[in-house]
Amino acid sequence: MSGSTGITAQISFDDFLKVDIRVGTIVAAEPFPEARKPAIKLRIDFGGDIGVKRSSAQITENHTPEALVGTQVLAVVNFPPRQIGPFMSEVLTLGVPDENGKVMLIRPDRPVPTGGRLY
Repeated sequence: MSGSTGITAQISFDDFLKVDIRVGTIVAAEPFPEARKPAIKLRIDFGGDIGVKRSSAQITENHTPEALVGTQVLAVVNFPPRQIGPFMSEVLTLGVPDENGKVMLIRPDRPVPTGGRLY
């Protein structure tokens, strides 16, 4: 471990480019009571060839389903799908912990084109 950053290994820029992080717009959000930890089921539109994908996010402390619809978020779109209880999560929606350790979604601070890739 390197200092207090928690970094354990370095990767090359080419490795970073393998992770496809895109901007999507949440088109539907609903509670996910079947999840082991409180979560929200999301449908996120990435436009173009990617389209609408599903994601489960443990964001219930700082976000409500009603407030999320229409919000843009960042997500990894090229991980394999992951079964979470009865739900298949197709993308990894990105967030960071707040001062209490509860997840806050990573979002652009103003509208950007749907499907835009993070570089």
